[in-house]
Amino acid sequence: MMNIKEAKNEIANTLRAYLRKDAAGNYCFPRVRQRPILLMGPPGIGKTAILEQVARENGVGLVAYTLTHHTRQSAVGLPKIETLAFNGQEIQVTQYTMSEIIAAVYAYMARTGKKEGILFLDEINCVSETLAPTMLELLQNKTFGSHSVPEGWILVTAGNPPQYNKSVRTFDVATLDRVRTIPVEPDCGVWQEYAQASGVHGAIRSYLAIRPEQFYLVEDGEQGKSFVTARGWEDLSELLGSYEALDIPVTRDLVKEYLQKEEVAKDFAAYYQLYGKYRADYGISDLLDGTLTQAQWAEKAAMARDGGFEERFTVVQLLVDGLEQGFARYSRQESRLRALHGSLLRLRGSWGEGPGALAKGNEKSLRVRLDAGLAVDAEPERWAIEKLEAYDLVLRQEHIRDPQAGFARVKALFSQETQAFSQLTQNTGLRLERAFQFAEDCFGEGQEMVLLVTDLTRSSQAMAYIAANGSEGFLRHGDALMFASRERTLMEQCKSLMEER
Repeated sequence: MMNIKEAKNEIANTLRAYLRKDAAGNYCFPRVRQRPILLMGPPGIGKTAILEQVARENGVGLVAYTLTHHTRQSAVGLPKIETLAFNGQEIQVTQYTMSEIIAAVYAYMARTGKKEGILFLDEINCVSETLAPTMLELLQNKTFGSHSVPEGWILVTAGNPPQYNKSVRTFDVATLDRVRTIPVEPDCGVWQEYAQASGVHGAIRSYLAIRPEQFYLVEDGEQGKSFVTARGWEDLSELLGSYEALDIPVTRDLVKEYLQKEEVAKDFAAYYQLYGKYRADYGISDLLDGTLTQAQWAEKAAMARDGGFEERFTVVQLLVDGLEQGFARYSRQESRLRALHGSLLRLRGSWGEGPGALAKGNEKSLRVRLDAGLAVDAEPERWAIEKLEAYDLVLRQEHIRDPQAGFARVKALFSQETQAFSQLTQNTGLRLERAFQFAEDCFGEGQEMVLLVTDLTRSSQAMAYIAANGSEGFLRHGDALMFASRERTLMEQCKSLMEER
């Protein structure tokens, strides 16, 4: 069995192996030996999400289909009568139009310019009886009817075990012998890494850190199946954020719409209310911003120190959430300035008609890449375009037409942005050190401090900031965490050696 992270790595390695080319640009891996991957695991654990990540991280395309929605005609193509000449006679034969699925791959290639990619077919073991022979042909020959999956596209499929879906058909040996089956199981720890990077609501991450056994459940009861899935937690997170922004109350019945097991929905709804109370009581934003008086700081530290296990755990999560907001602002502004700086370098090399013309050119280029699906995060570029337009307006208002004087003025305006970013960087660092100081005052070197450091190491934005700017608190407590980890590893090795003797 693999967790979803391990399965993702295996798919990425397979992609690189199947698409490896020789010096002449030919694929090295024989197409007939490119076994499709079959991800077999319970619903809602992120199988589709990891395919999107693999495609994005490797710069290839992704076309996804759920096969339960397809008939034989849409998968194979519609029959049509063609007239052929044979031994001087004309005969009529049945041909087939291109499969809707294969046609979608070609349309994607034409739209994006990506010639390599992943064709992902979900719920492959739920196809109708009429499609079963077609699936065997697909897995063996990479063809739908008379049309092949384009060269450079690998095939990944997914299915649910029969205990999760009554429509599941059991694969025979002939089919299983043509795929690479990867059994996937839910793993709360791995999902927590994804959840933190994706901005899943802090109440959910905190709750599952305390009660990881509630992460994924599928049970049969008198009223039918009750279940909680990773998809349910993530969708609930989106709703919580929206309801909070609109100041709409979150009820137990609302939570139950996503967490369809009564006990879990009830428990999380109660914890969510408690999380909100702790967030108000501790005033984490004021604490991190340094606006608390010394007496207020001491009062909140004592409150956390004397709190129960659940409260102490939640306080750490609130600290992490507060820091994550700062790291996100830092990361976003860094990306914006990088995009703007690249544009200004081009402007210095070729002034042309100034920043206004460059902004129009950048906007046109961005629109083309967006239409082709090649721009992953367009916000920094849009921000840079708006700044170029603002700089152009300043030059026109100040009647600056000389390129040298114009660039000097633009450079001065950009300097204001970098100074503001320097202040943001400093403030982010101060917030981080205050978080460590508060945790020290509350918990010392206890398990809460380990949790704080562990959560920060899971955050790519936090680690990017610390790598670029350093952190005395993280260095101090991170070393202790690494030492403890090494000590545990050595103890386990010693225990293993003793057992061997």
